[in-house]
Amino acid sequence: MEEIRGKKGEIINNISKIFSKLSANNISEKTRSIEKRLFEFANFIEAKTSLLYINSGYEVVTKDILKRCFDYNKTVVLPSFNFEMQKISLLKVDNLKTGLKRGENGILEPDTSKCKTVPIQFIDIAIIPGFAFDEKGGRIGSGDGFYDRLIPMLPVTTRKVGLAYESQIIQQVPMESHDKHVDIIITENRIIYKI
Repeated sequence: MEEIRGKKGEIINNISKIFSKLSANNISEKTRSIEKRLFEFANFIEAKTSLLYINSGYEVVTKDILKRCFDYNKTVVLPSFNFEMQKISLLKVDNLKTGLKRGENGILEPDTSKCKTVPIQFIDIAIIPGFAFDEKGGRIGSGDGFYDRLIPMLPVTTRKVGLAYESQIIQQVPMESHDKHVDIIITENRIIYKI
């Protein structure tokens, strides 16, 4: 297990080195391409209730994706994290300006006093963050395990979609028994269906 965690750490370090060499314009261009593919993706277009995320670190930037979801009349659901209880809550956000607050990890998340909980069975599509993915749907997340616990609880019919820059697609993600896969990955160049 320590060996796998060490390999994951190396992968994250390598990806951070790649990103440190990219310009803000380059990242912005890649992000726009990913957004375009996502909004042309049939499963996403058809989904009424979408679980999304607010990015951190080297995850695909989601600010414009979130704003655009409201233009498409989607029900926007974002996670709220309780680190002490190791629990993730799914909350409907009606307004990005007034419905968010800083979470325990410093990332914006839904304000539980202003947002309503959404039962997990209502999620049509789940956009899952990650630092690295492989073509089999393997992913390296933040290491907190929130999404590894969430993915198996999602309905079988819910598409689990990772957003990634092409430089985050690696040959093979070292997986532990508790690590969960996504079904599809969207990059700036392609849509990858789990092999």
